[in-house]
Amino acid sequence: MSQAVDPKLLEMLVCPLTKETLSYDSRKQELVSHAAKLAYPIRDGIPVLLVDEARTLDESQ
Repeated sequence: MSQAVDPKLLEMLVCPLTKETLSYDSRKQELVSHAAKLAYPIRDGIPVLLVDEARTLDESQ
């Protein structure tokens, strides 16, 4: 079961690589950095903002 991420927390989070804002994908439970072309997972409601844990986005996204 997916858990919602606190909207106030989302306002404060940035990509650790680019320092740009992140987009929340509730369907995939990820925080997306379009600048870095990375998607950071959210596990048990906790964003995992580690580059090594991020998924590389497809060019089409």
